[in-house]
Amino acid sequence: MNPEISRDFAAPAIDTATPSAAAIPDALANFDQLPNSANVRLPVVMALFACSPATVWRRVKKGTLPAPRKLSEAVTAWNVGELRKALRGEQWK
Repeated sequence: MNPEISRDFAAPAIDTATPSAAAIPDALANFDQLPNSANVRLPVVMALFACSPATVWRRVKKGTLPAPRKLSEAVTAWNVGELRKALRGEQWK
């Protein structure tokens, strides 16, 4: 392979050791301080369970994650108390 060609198309180095503060939702950073009655959106659930949006919905369908609530036509959110129980492996229903 021609070294000049590969150098032109080399991807820039990305520091993945520390996530940027902008990438961490406030609700996730302060999850332990939220009351059980609070609600969080999909990005927080994805981060808590380290999975993709599709996996979150698949787990909801299987019953291994709590179902979200429809707060409005465009807003779906999960109850923090139910998510805490799911994280501990307890039944939330």
